[in-house]
Amino acid sequence: MQDDYRADVAVIGAGIMGTAIVTRLIETGHKVSVFDLDAEKVAALTAKGAHAASSVENAVAASEFCVLSLNHANIVRAVVFGENGVAAAASADKLLIDMSSIDPAETVDMAKRLRAETGMAWVDCPLSGGVPGALGGKLTIMAGGSPEDFERARVVMRHLAANYTLMGQSGAGQTTKLINQLFCAVLFQAVAEAVKLAEAGGVDPSAIPAALAGGRADSRILQEFMAKFSARDFSPTGRIDNMLKDLDSLQAFALKTKTPLPMTGAVVEIHRLLCAAGLGPKDSAEMMRLLDGLQAG
Repeated sequence: MQDDYRADVAVIGAGIMGTAIVTRLIETGHKVSVFDLDAEKVAALTAKGAHAASSVENAVAASEFCVLSLNHANIVRAVVFGENGVAAAASADKLLIDMSSIDPAETVDMAKRLRAETGMAWVDCPLSGGVPGALGGKLTIMAGGSPEDFERARVVMRHLAANYTLMGQSGAGQTTKLINQLFCAVLFQAVAEAVKLAEAGGVDPSAIPAALAGGRADSRILQEFMAKFSARDFSPTGRIDNMLKDLDSLQAFALKTKTPLPMTGAVVEIHRLLCAAGLGPKDSAEMMRLLDGLQAG
């Protein structure tokens, strides 16, 4: 397709990430139909230029691409195969782009079923980069699917991603996202512990990123989050319970493949403690509360 081509895109799910994705697609000239059970979220997007679809089926019927931004595999399955869902309007000339983070095996199963029943192809495109990445078109997207479908999806992905990589066949994108989440979860915990150690030693934690820049300990997470954690800045960038959901999928995959992950296991339990303390819906910076010995706020 031509570089100036703009598509009709259905986006299902208007949560934090779905809203950012819709906003970016509208700003880059795509015609977007959106569906979510939360009418207020949909109304906020129609004010930006999106069309409010009356059902998932109607959104897909009016579009050539269907983007999913949902929280769990069971929700994805219901949206795709449930009453008035994606499958009801699916055809071989349409493409499903799942930007949710779900289990790789579930993805493979649903992708096979959708193609067999409707002819519609499926590309798993989980993301990293959060809301700022989506709004700026700077997401990292790791994809699973056929090379042909990967290229078809580029019409949409080129306006959302700075790094769009085909990792293999269906499910490979979701597997890569689990690896991404392993790094993020372990490094978030490392940053939180480093903040506490710096404070105990009389060092300003916010000075650490500049001091370590370019060294072996440097990372995007260190540069972006150490000052945030040290300031106890709890403004939302990602939910702890969403991270735990991905870590649970990671552990299930590791168990199935008999892969030892001792450090990840410890970090999973820390996230479970945070959720048990009522911090699940909060930002990852809230893990400082656990180390500070404070009650959930």
